[in-house]
Amino acid sequence: MLAKIRRLRHRQGLSLRAISRQTGLSRNTIRRWLRLEKMVEPRYPTRASHSLVDRWAGYLSSCLDTDRRRPKRDRRTAYMLYQDIQTQGYEGSYGRVCAFIRRWKREQNQAARGSQAYVPLSFEPGEAFQFDWSTEYATIGGIRRRLEVAQFKLAHSRAFWLGAYFSQSHEMLFDAHTRALIALGGVPRRGIYDNMKTAVDKVGPGKQRAVNARFETMCGHYLFEPEFCNRAAGWEKGIIEKNVQDRRRQIWRREIAERDWATLAELDAHLSRRSREAWDELRHPDFPDRTVAEVWADERPQLMPTPKPFDGYIEQPVRVTSTALVHCLRNRYSVLSDYAHKVVSLRLYPTEIVVVADGMEIARHVRCFERDKTIYDFCHYIGLVERKPGALRNGAPFLNMPEPLMRLQKILLRHPSGDRVMVQVLSTIPIHGLEPVTEAVRAALEAGHTSGEHVLNLISRLQSPVPEPVSPPAGLTLREVPLANVERYDELRTFVMEVSHDQ
Repeated sequence: MLAKIRRLRHRQGLSLRAISRQTGLSRNTIRRWLRLEKMVEPRYPTRASHSLVDRWAGYLSSCLDTDRRRPKRDRRTAYMLYQDIQTQGYEGSYGRVCAFIRRWKREQNQAARGSQAYVPLSFEPGEAFQFDWSTEYATIGGIRRRLEVAQFKLAHSRAFWLGAYFSQSHEMLFDAHTRALIALGGVPRRGIYDNMKTAVDKVGPGKQRAVNARFETMCGHYLFEPEFCNRAAGWEKGIIEKNVQDRRRQIWRREIAERDWATLAELDAHLSRRSREAWDELRHPDFPDRTVAEVWADERPQLMPTPKPFDGYIEQPVRVTSTALVHCLRNRYSVLSDYAHKVVSLRLYPTEIVVVADGMEIARHVRCFERDKTIYDFCHYIGLVERKPGALRNGAPFLNMPEPLMRLQKILLRHPSGDRVMVQVLSTIPIHGLEPVTEAVRAALEAGHTSGEHVLNLISRLQSPVPEPVSPPAGLTLREVPLANVERYDELRTFVMEVSHDQ
């Protein structure tokens, strides 16, 4: 506009009035601009504009300052702050709140000293993956639980995998690697981590690390080289750091956090499925015309085929108590009563507890993540009640028997020595198995015969193999098939009586 005014005045010789009619500017403005010695952009004082947000500026600033000191997952969003001040009487729009928050953050960033710059990274196909844990919250069985989410991402194709666990212990870490490498279709050459305690026992100067022996065994099994970032240098694995934020907004808060899940397995299955579906939905940041799934298909041939799963259990010696229990993470699990007071090996898996002694498995339980719980298997105590049948009446392990066995016990304990009869029935379980014995007891209850002899007879009959019909050879076929004739017996009796009289 300034250049146009100067041309109209000095080149065409128009008056101020004529220039005013063509530009719509006042003559005083045109006159002031023409008096400038240099053609520079005129500066105007900033207009002080008032907004409905000004009344809540102090409150919003204090909220933002408080959230800045919280973990990112716990910070309030702009919409949450907007809803908060709405309840206090704010009548403005959501856009004004967002504008205030952007201006506040911009001012804070300008005031911060030592602004850092980062170098963008590039990876070849099949070169590396990045791993990190994130802490999230979800409702499982009506209870809000804290979960640890394992996040894997291929550095080149950006294909990722998510898995939910109750902790970040070694067995969870190993299981996450196994499942992720299978889902991603192979093993890259390197794995990039931060200095998590399950992988690094001690952080030395520079790149020196004392790597955990069990973690190094897992890396040797899958044949990839672990690489650890420098201290407080999360940008060295920025791809997975950004993945944590993106998946929290796009998947976790929208689909996971809003539902009540029956079990962790159901939640984890949905999380893994949504991770794979997102590959077809997301565009690759370096190749906007291609999806993540398309780039992953090109990278997959560069990955090493996944070997057999790593047996990633954590083993520790424990002593069996006098009540045939072992303690594990503030819970108790039953084992065979024959191993009371002995030292056995306890193996922790992500979902199971396995107890081994003398090279033989003596107990297996579903892992419990609650506290102060006792998990029994009544079969572990059958050998003990054979010697102490009176303990069957109030034995805690036998309160969780199958329903047919509970009904039979209730009937038998009404009679003298009924506990001994029940022990005889239970003693057949180690021989024939729990399912056949349960079926035989159910059949006896339906027939109305609950005596020990009848139940044992049914068990024996159900376990006895049915003889196959035998076809005689062709040369031994009978010409005359014998008939069952009971009258021949009477004829023999008459013949014997006559002989005896003659004598």
